[in-house]
Amino acid sequence: MATKKNPVKDLFFKDSGPKTKKKTKKTSLYVILIFIAIQFSPILFLSTTYNYFIDQGMEPDTAQAATSGWLIFIAMGIGFAIAMFVVFRDKKFFDIWKGKKLGLWWSIGWGVLGFLLLLIGQSIAALIEVAIGIEPGSENTSNLVSIAEVVPVAIFAVVLFGPVMEELVFRRVIFGSLNQTTNFWIATAVSAIVFAIVHMEFIHILLYFTTGLILAFLYQKTKRLLTPIIAHILLNGYVMLIQLNMDSINRFIERMEQLEQMQFIFRLFFN
Repeated sequence: MATKKNPVKDLFFKDSGPKTKKKTKKTSLYVILIFIAIQFSPILFLSTTYNYFIDQGMEPDTAQAATSGWLIFIAMGIGFAIAMFVVFRDKKFFDIWKGKKLGLWWSIGWGVLGFLLLLIGQSIAALIEVAIGIEPGSENTSNLVSIAEVVPVAIFAVVLFGPVMEELVFRRVIFGSLNQTTNFWIATAVSAIVFAIVHMEFIHILLYFTTGLILAFLYQKTKRLLTPIIAHILLNGYVMLIQLNMDSINRFIERMEQLEQMQFIFRLFFN
């Protein structure tokens, strides 16, 4: 008698041996629990850490940023290390696709190309959001930039630890698992919605869906999680670089405009 498949039971692993299924399911569960712990564990140390910085003579706003920055860095750093230990113990954790994986260098190349696709996709999504009345800009990004200005090591959490953990959770566990029991679009939609909820920016669901769509495409295209990780790291790094140097960029633009005006005046009088 044929055994019916249970998509809920098989959510975290593809069809394989019983032991492999059980181990991969546990690994996926551990990754999710680690991610949840990263989000909530800093709450336990907020008061103590904040009071420490206040005692050091910091202003309340600076102490708050320093508290957030150091707790984010420590929590994500520890979570990242534990997650790497857990996932690399399970040799079948990344083997969820049928067919051969794309070569390593091609996968890296697709990661760089994916970064460019993310810039284009997010720009289009942002224009659509503005057209329907949604104000541009991410409060979450602004907060992280403010924190990074006070605690520079927090940049590691934003640019490295965060993208790796998010790709493990949203692309490998959620999208990768659902894609085996549903289809690409449903898996992408669910992972994007959860991604937006976690970042507390549901109003920008179109932006998150576009990002999730491109990252999911990269994952499915190369069959390597490394590819969306590279694209995600490059995107976060680019955003942080631009935001942290926005004053210098504005001054450069102003100087270029002044130079153009001077050149116009020069041509006006001497041509």
